[in-house]
Amino acid sequence: MRSDLKSVKDIWGWTKTLGISLSLAILVNIFVLQPFKVNGQSMVPTLQNDERIYVSKLSHTFSYLPEYNDIVVIDSRVDRDRTLQDDILENPLLMLAMGKSDAKTFWVKRVIGKPGDTLEFKNESLYRNGQSLNEPYIKEKMVNVPDAKIVIPENHVFVMGDNRNNSDDSRVIGVIPLDHIMGKKLF
Repeated sequence: MRSDLKSVKDIWGWTKTLGISLSLAILVNIFVLQPFKVNGQSMVPTLQNDERIYVSKLSHTFSYLPEYNDIVVIDSRVDRDRTLQDDILENPLLMLAMGKSDAKTFWVKRVIGKPGDTLEFKNESLYRNGQSLNEPYIKEKMVNVPDAKIVIPENHVFVMGDNRNNSDDSRVIGVIPLDHIMGKKLF
């Protein structure tokens, strides 16, 4: 009888420990640090297809503005509001358990423009606030880019892939609301 009671207590102890550990892992994943997989060629040569990156979620959690040239993960569904429920249900651990993929939703891009900036595409070059950008990280010069001028509104950023001629980015979906920046690449 004593050994049965001890076994039940041991099982209950292990179950509690496992539950607490899993809960902490999910909380860290939602609010602090999250892995993402690069999908596609849009960040070549900086990042390769299927490369894993780890993203600090603190910028998303505390809603602070990324710096120029930061590599960020964005939610490309800019036509809808993001909620805490999205952050919880779109957690990679839960998505993996449900057999879902985030490849079409979350994009890895580089921050090019911040609120108040004027970006100008002219002569197949990019200018920010009248200054030509020095971009040693891009794969090749942009081609077939129509001339355009964009002013970045408050609480938004403009992002682009490093493989400019093969990237869906803010040129396609528009400016990105700050709450759609899921985090900043750490390593």
